[in-house]
Amino acid sequence: MAELGFNEHHQNEVINYMRFARSKRALRLKTIDSCFQDLKESRLTEETFTVDEVTDLLEGLRAVVRGEVETELINTAHTNVLLLRQLFSQAEKFYLKLQTDASELENRDLLEQVAELEKAEFKSTNRKATQESSKPKLAPLNEGGVSELLNKEISRLQEENDKLKSRLRMIESQATSALDEKCKMEQALKDLQRVQGDQQEIDSLEQSVATLKANFQDALSTSSATQKDLQHNLVSAKHDLLRLQDQLTEAERELEKKFQQTAAYRNMKEMLTKKNEQIKEIRKRLQKYEPDE
Repeated sequence: MAELGFNEHHQNEVINYMRFARSKRALRLKTIDSCFQDLKESRLTEETFTVDEVTDLLEGLRAVVRGEVETELINTAHTNVLLLRQLFSQAEKFYLKLQTDASELENRDLLEQVAELEKAEFKSTNRKATQESSKPKLAPLNEGGVSELLNKEISRLQEENDKLKSRLRMIESQATSALDEKCKMEQALKDLQRVQGDQQEIDSLEQSVATLKANFQDALSTSSATQKDLQHNLVSAKHDLLRLQDQLTEAERELEKKFQQTAAYRNMKEMLTKKNEQIKEIRKRLQKYEPDE
């Protein structure tokens, strides 16, 4: 058996790690094979393809394979870091400071020795598996058992991931709807505050009209000049009422457009209707006290 200069214990540790790395590599290769198989089953359904279609197929396949290879390389690097962490942690317990030489990682002779070790080890493993499988009392070994379990676990995780993605899309849709509703309600609140401001102006105007009415009644017995002034003020007040009524009518139209999807639409419409009735009542009361021409 090829060796790397370790004692038996460390040699076994290296072999165990190589087995782990080999199983991970086989799993990733099966994943890449499944990418090609999925492409053949899902996209290669026609007899002829245009150049653009072939380019699109190759670009999509390249992106998937690149992602798988990149993921495997990243995982391998992270796994190596964790392995070094174990070694360094053990060394620090004995106050040792280990050193690494990155240049040795490109040493072709050492890499060939590792390759020979892996080749010899797994030849021996396959030979033992063949000998064991030849015994009549034992069932044949399933060499892909570990990979099959890993593939099942990956399938389960992918299904779970798809469910989570679907749930995330549903939550995003709900959040978007809630945000739209919030914006509508904020705009409705602004419009309501504006209408309330108009209502305050109407109340103030009603008070002014009431005052003018009282003054007008008192002034009827004084002089015609004073009566004309009061009449002019009353006409101006009527004009202001008409202007405000037009503004309220326009505001009602805008509210009907903006609030037609909100719960406040009916309440706002009822309020505007009541205010219009109040304005009509005020106009009737004003007409009652107008002097006959």
